[in-house]
Amino acid sequence: MSRAEQIRRRLEERFGPARLEVVDESQKHAGHAGAAGGESHFRVRIVADEFRGLAPLARHRLVYAALDDMLKDGIHALALDAAPPADLETGVPKG
Repeated sequence: MSRAEQIRRRLEERFGPARLEVVDESQKHAGHAGAAGGESHFRVRIVADEFRGLAPLARHRLVYAALDDMLKDGIHALALDAAPPADLETGVPKG
């Protein structure tokens, strides 16, 4: 299973998101020391009820906690957009 699939599975199990996108952007970082071996740079967009009422930093901390072991072992960079469903409906920028 690819690292992107592992991220997806972990976040689906933890948050039951209404929307989830996991994109491997490692190819954009070729030649960068942290990109050696690939599957190291990811963009995650997640919409989940659990983020309702939380500041962007608190949302990010929840996602980082869910991926903690993966962040310590192979994920070099994680670009993250985390929002509650209401932000999608109202057009409020994601955090």
